[in-house]
Amino acid sequence: MEQSPILPNGWWGPVTATLDWCEANYQFSHYIAEVANTFSNLSTIWLAFFGSVAVWRESLPERFLLGCAGFGLVGIGSFAFHATLLYEAQLVDELPMVYVASFTLYLLLDSKPGFDNTTRRSILSVAALVAFDVLFTWSYYLYRNPVYHQVVFASILVLVIIHVTTCLRSPQAKARIPDHKKTQITRLFTTGVLSFAIGFLIWNLDNIFCSKLTSWKVSMGWPVAFLLEGHSWWHILTGLGTHYKSIGIQCTILCMKNDHRNYIIGYKYGLPYVKRVLKRVQ
Repeated sequence: MEQSPILPNGWWGPVTATLDWCEANYQFSHYIAEVANTFSNLSTIWLAFFGSVAVWRESLPERFLLGCAGFGLVGIGSFAFHATLLYEAQLVDELPMVYVASFTLYLLLDSKPGFDNTTRRSILSVAALVAFDVLFTWSYYLYRNPVYHQVVFASILVLVIIHVTTCLRSPQAKARIPDHKKTQITRLFTTGVLSFAIGFLIWNLDNIFCSKLTSWKVSMGWPVAFLLEGHSWWHILTGLGTHYKSIGIQCTILCMKNDHRNYIIGYKYGLPYVKRVLKRVQ
């Protein structure tokens, strides 16, 4: 991967992260290494806040609030990573990505009716989730290769996609979720996956054509040149994609574990959220 032009060290000192991006370092501030890549994470943080407020307002299960908090932590960690380009901040970005993805898979695997967290199955599932996260953290500490992190993260996302697809086609879903609601869920989840895919494409184009893009940025001048910061678009598009996928997953889980008539998809600021219609989940 081509490295960005590195200017004299800023307030945070030399770059210690295992990754650096195409955006020039400390170009506009002595205190922020990559301005666009840093502040583009505000979109993720805001989406996590929006999701948390919706979960709290609609009195949805607390597990969804925990998922939103993890999503927000990814945005905060990425903000710190790109502001400092320190390895410690990189871990605060990358580790929560795997934690949240594995937590999402755990939520999907728990598809039996009801939200009792004290059953033997629930306790064993939580133990398996924690064990996986601890094992990954330990292995990533020993093997500091960002490609390893990316492969693990992508693998979990693929498993999530497979499980959502399988779940919606299962006999249990056929009995509990009407076709029109399945269509809504599929549309939400597909939008999220496509947003992720477009973001991933732009991120890779940013890596491959960094030199050319840098020359274009200089020719265009700032602030217009900020539009060419491909990794910033990755933040925005994956944040949006995560939100859409999360709402599709929330709706799937609620319909599988409770009565689908209790929930509909509402919209606020053009963004979807799960809206309660009838009584509180028991």
